[in-house]
Amino acid sequence: MRIVKNAVAGTLESSDVFVEVAPGKGVAIELTSIVMNQFGESIKKTIAEVVRRMGVEDVIVRANDRGALDCVIQARLETALLRAEKES
Repeated sequence: MRIVKNAVAGTLESSDVFVEVAPGKGVAIELTSIVMNQFGESIKKTIAEVVRRMGVEDVIVRANDRGALDCVIQARLETALLRAEKES
């Protein structure tokens, strides 16, 4: 999958995550989270796994987590990545 434009998914509501993806070189993950001390590394691993599974090699992922479950993080990131590959 090739990222061709910036895209977003999610909200800044409690128990959600706002994800922005943009074209980049390599995979870069920027995470802000209200539970960074407890789950920061786990969230980054989840993000990296979704990026790998979807075959993305060059992307910048910015995530602002508000206590989202892993399944929500995965869904929001997948949505943003799919939006970023489409030409409109």
